[in-house]
Amino acid sequence: MGDNSLLRQLPRVDEVLAHARLRELAEDVHRAVLRNAVRRSLDEIRNDIVAGKRRNPPDIGSAAERAAQLAQGASQASLRRAVNAAGIILDTGLGRAPLSDAARQTVKDIARGYCNLQTDLETGERTHRETHILALLREITGAESALVVNNNAAATVLVLNTLAAGREVILSRGEMVEIGGSFRIPDILRLSGCKLVEIGCTNRTHLRDYEAAMTQDTGLLLCVHQSNYRIEGFASQVDIGQLAELAGRRGVACAHDLGSGALIDLRDHGLAYEPTVRDSLAAGADCALFSGDKLLGGPQCGIIVGKAEPLAAMRKNPFYRAFRVGKLTLGALEATLRLFLDADTLCAKHRVLGMLTTPVAELQRRAEVLAGDISSRCNAWLSADTAEGVTQIGGGSLAGVELPTRVVRLRSTRFRAKDLARRLRMASPPVFSRVQEDAVLLDVRTMLPGEEQLVILALVEIGAEAGRGEA
Repeated sequence: MGDNSLLRQLPRVDEVLAHARLRELAEDVHRAVLRNAVRRSLDEIRNDIVAGKRRNPPDIGSAAERAAQLAQGASQASLRRAVNAAGIILDTGLGRAPLSDAARQTVKDIARGYCNLQTDLETGERTHRETHILALLREITGAESALVVNNNAAATVLVLNTLAAGREVILSRGEMVEIGGSFRIPDILRLSGCKLVEIGCTNRTHLRDYEAAMTQDTGLLLCVHQSNYRIEGFASQVDIGQLAELAGRRGVACAHDLGSGALIDLRDHGLAYEPTVRDSLAAGADCALFSGDKLLGGPQCGIIVGKAEPLAAMRKNPFYRAFRVGKLTLGALEATLRLFLDADTLCAKHRVLGMLTTPVAELQRRAEVLAGDISSRCNAWLSADTAEGVTQIGGGSLAGVELPTRVVRLRSTRFRAKDLARRLRMASPPVFSRVQEDAVLLDVRTMLPGEEQLVILALVEIGAEAGRGEA
């Protein structure tokens, strides 16, 4: 049971509101928000007293400081910009691909008012919303037609339900993927109204396995790229060209789920091979489907490209209406696709490809500058040096590939590494890092230009807060 004498000493709400700390916030934070924050602060103190966790009389100053923290938190948007220094380029928790400057500007312009989402400017007639990206995808991938839905899982459902509902879909056991713990190809097949026919073995599937499994009830041969894992050693899978040839000969459809969706040959930039969308369609697939927010570097969406006839059928499917995207997604996607028209400037303007291709020497330079600036501003409580590290691609892309990087290594005399990492996450904007051997690591490869100053300001504020607490 709590100390009743301490409970009687709790300050009144108006007394805490009158404290100088909260008067500072009154111009920027609505009074109702401040009052609610004070009530929450006093409730926390009251609960601690009742639970026997507090032995000292309640202090108006500490109650006001806690209320200020709560009020500032309530006044901020829950979803906000963050600094990714954690070393995963396509981090799902951090929103995957950061958009290019061009995509961000396009979204800003479109969000400002109305736009010609489904209106032809010349005729004034209603048109399809994919008109804005169709010509671009035709040029980049060689497709006849294209559709955009809200993610690649939706694209998979739309393709399967349109081309093979109530019929058999043949799939290699080596391609029966699970992504993120909730997206499993067998489950998606059942949801789409298809009958799964498993063939081959986990490590080896042959063309003859597909041929033997085909019946008059077969509707689709499905090929799923192993985006987020690799089967190596005594292993083989059927080439998409062979699969498409067999499907055409037997009068069924062939679809290629490419997952991360590379639009260019990454080997040209010194990276591991990833099958391109153009190669898949050129090999004969009726359609290819892939994500927009992974290697493509655009907004979250699922893109289906391929032959005109099957995509026209998908457009008529009621699922398309449920899955289609809005104007902001299409605007960001169009701006991102335009970057691929100029190979000479692509990596400089494309955030993801820029991160993937930044030379280690440049990363070392940036890490040394950042470490020096942190040391000069926070040397009373923090040491900073540089070290070698690895960056992960993330997002189910380029499985098993790690890129060499340089990190700034932080060690504090005031905080354990996990506590410092938490305080960085609580900064404004949040800074995400990783902890290794009781040090906080900041990976400069995944930080965007100019974000170094945001990290420094966050650390300076953390140091100042600790100083105020000690005083």
